[in-house]
Amino acid sequence: MSSLRSPVTQNPSPNPSYRALLDVPSLGRVLLSMQVSRIAQSMVGIVLILFALQRYNSPQLAGLVAFASIAPGMVISPIAGALLDRHGRIRLIILDYVVAAVTLLLVAGLSLGGNLPASLLVAITALASLTGPLSGSGLRSLFPLLVPEPLWERVNAVDSNGWVLATVVGAPFGALAAQILGFETALAVIAIAYAIAAAVIFGAPDPRTDVASSGSLFLDAWQGLVYTWQNRTLRSLAVSLSVMNLSGGVIQIVVPLIILRTLGMGQDMVGYMFGLSGAFGVLSAFLSGRVRTQGRERTMILFSATAFVGTTLILLWPAGLLPIALCMALSGLFNGPLDIAMFTLRQRKTDQAWMGRAFTVSMSLNFSGFPIGAALAGILVGFSIEAAIVFGIVANATAVLLGYWLIPRGDDDS
Repeated sequence: MSSLRSPVTQNPSPNPSYRALLDVPSLGRVLLSMQVSRIAQSMVGIVLILFALQRYNSPQLAGLVAFASIAPGMVISPIAGALLDRHGRIRLIILDYVVAAVTLLLVAGLSLGGNLPASLLVAITALASLTGPLSGSGLRSLFPLLVPEPLWERVNAVDSNGWVLATVVGAPFGALAAQILGFETALAVIAIAYAIAAAVIFGAPDPRTDVASSGSLFLDAWQGLVYTWQNRTLRSLAVSLSVMNLSGGVIQIVVPLIILRTLGMGQDMVGYMFGLSGAFGVLSAFLSGRVRTQGRERTMILFSATAFVGTTLILLWPAGLLPIALCMALSGLFNGPLDIAMFTLRQRKTDQAWMGRAFTVSMSLNFSGFPIGAALAGILVGFSIEAAIVFGIVANATAVLLGYWLIPRGDDDS
């Protein structure tokens, strides 16, 4: 084991509050860059699915594109985590933003020239996903290094709200831009947003910490995977949340399809519905962030997972746009407690020397159900939309049972 970095020292805040986060050096610019990039990510998630549905007239391609935009990065996440631990986070976060910007401009240019077959779209999307864990896990593992432990719930609430606020802004704006400006221009706008995010975080200090390194990148990656799987808490989250996220992937395909095909509405309405989920999630996450979660994480996670069974069930109600609006709003509302509890539990149960690798592997495993669910939904809707929704309901119910069985009850049990 080699100590490549010395630990960061922080003065804990005696009165944890959101205002206290403003006193953490360099945190503001990191959060601003994070927010810009997440808005861009929310936009591209919607735009690419609409692109596949509208330009190629293929729900199956939409599911495959959603899968390709996430899954390859998950496969190499142990290596990404090892890189983050060995070489720091800021420069690798910037690398991902640059790759995202370049690939989006490439897709836009090829599409304008009429040289973008479906197979090439999937290939470019998969290539861009390879660096995704560098920013996603890089940012999330950066927060417990920058922020003192008493403020973890607060910064986790800001982190969670970064995603939901991005959904509020990015999803409607992305769908509207695609409808008014065209898909190619919308993709160029998203590329510019990634470039801005890279410029904002450029030069930010990178916290130093001890690293448990073998000296070999691939051995470090393997050890990170082993460490995560042997950690009972991280393993239980990976199993239960990956199953739950199958339903998230289903919703990502089913909701646009119902709005565009069944209800005959425009692309902008797809964005508004996903934005509605984010709007309800903002208040939920901030309120959840005010709660001291220690010892309550398991209950909060299981409560939200149980609620998601009902929110997905609403989609079977044939009453136009109302079931979609209820499903998205309630999903956002119940997502806040889940995120805060999950983020904080993972931070408490991970040794600082392993945070880059453990967070990257854990996040990838937790989210692995999403691309699989999206790909399966693209296939199932070929039979019926209801079949895809029922699959999502069963996935959520199974996740509740797994979580109840696997997630440790005691706070001292890792």
